[in-house]
Amino acid sequence: MMADQKTVLRLLKTARGQMDGIIKMVEEDRYCIDISTQVMAAEAMLNRANKEILTAHLKHCVNTAQTQAEREEKIDELVDMLGKILK
Repeated sequence: MMADQKTVLRLLKTARGQMDGIIKMVEEDRYCIDISTQVMAAEAMLNRANKEILTAHLKHCVNTAQTQAEREEKIDELVDMLGKILK
């Protein structure tokens, strides 16, 4: 992975902490809107981590591909993955 590992790990660990907090909130039968707000915050953190990873993929993996065919393959992988997310 070519993304800044420290940044990605910090974001993922923060999201993990948020998830632990959400689980505790559910166990404590907290207010639905409060739980949902925390779920959205965790999603945002995961999205930021994914953005870092995908940005690094484009800047490194795609840019350093040796041939046009390899570049197109890397781009197709990304498009396919995004297609699964954006259904």
